[in-house]
Amino acid sequence: MTTNVPAARPVNPRFSSGPCAKIPQYSLDMLADAPLGRSHRAAVGKAKLAEAIDLTREILGVPADYRIGIVPASDTGAVEMALWSLLGPRKVEMLAWESFGEGWVTDVVKQLKLDAVVRKADYGHIVDFAEVDFDNDVVFTWNGTTSGVRVPNGDAIPADREGLTICDATSAAFAMELPFDKLDVVTFSWQKVLGGEGAHGILILSPRAVERLESYVPAWPLPKIFRMTKGGKLIEGIFKGETINTPSMLCVEDYLVALKWAQGLGGRAALVARADANAAAVRDFIADKDWIADLAVDPATASTTSVCLKFTDARIKDGAAFAKAVAKRLEKDGVALDAGAYRDAPAGLRIWCGSTVETSDVAALMPWIEYAFEAELAAQAVDA
Repeated sequence: MTTNVPAARPVNPRFSSGPCAKIPQYSLDMLADAPLGRSHRAAVGKAKLAEAIDLTREILGVPADYRIGIVPASDTGAVEMALWSLLGPRKVEMLAWESFGEGWVTDVVKQLKLDAVVRKADYGHIVDFAEVDFDNDVVFTWNGTTSGVRVPNGDAIPADREGLTICDATSAAFAMELPFDKLDVVTFSWQKVLGGEGAHGILILSPRAVERLESYVPAWPLPKIFRMTKGGKLIEGIFKGETINTPSMLCVEDYLVALKWAQGLGGRAALVARADANAAAVRDFIADKDWIADLAVDPATASTTSVCLKFTDARIKDGAAFAKAVAKRLEKDGVALDAGAYRDAPAGLRIWCGSTVETSDVAALMPWIEYAFEAELAAQAVDA
């Protein structure tokens, strides 16, 4: 343990899990080419939106026959479009191991009122995919943003499945490999791994998902922003940049800046490597500590973006209050902003390690966590 103030400080103290840190050396000057005050339906607007879709496909490695659409309401909007438009004709299995997955369970069971099989795991674990029947439609998050665990790979998903796989990949896309051949719907938002601005989502559909859309009409009414078909046919324009509602061309430009930064690094492989290195910097530091631990129980399923930590020292009297005090101290010291655990998750810290974060900043933060822990432990003793 140390009571000395660490010498080094993170250059960028932004470790929020959403909205996340902007790309390194970010400047508003980078948005100068945004066609502000122009219609998104003008040639310049359409070109920008189409470029965003094309670069998304290139960097993520999305198959050519999958559709990519820019949709309203962030990742939530993209997931809701998929749930309300696709579910119903088959039995559904809902997999949840954190708060956002629980939210999709609520939508399907209480709002759509489908008789779904619900499989849940405690924070720090994921469900056993061997128990899942993929001849049903299956809904799950790839990475649990609030629980620090992820699906390690797509091996458990059969290629010859009868049902659709609907995957909320918002804190995984661009930082983890996604096996698109095993995923029929993939959603994410710009504000996570690439540090984009909020309010826009990405919806990716496989040919099997498109076939479902064109052959199935839900029993419930669909709001305008959910409708992806007309006359039994997919509205192809949605997946060419003709958005359902008006997008922010400033946010589109911001996304393009991040995509081109990623492209310049070397694309998806480079982004994955950066997140891996960031998460390793956290786990290497806590490996020999007896007062802090990874919330993820199995290293094989430990997240490389939203790394969640718990305090394990027996001297801590009120875990929730202690964790909040540590996070507050880190913010006051200006070394980690928004690093507290999610409100519905177990008490602790959540360090965003996505691809826009510099590994040197993560490494510099670690001694400050130890310093804050020691300071709060001493403060607790004084209060007692």
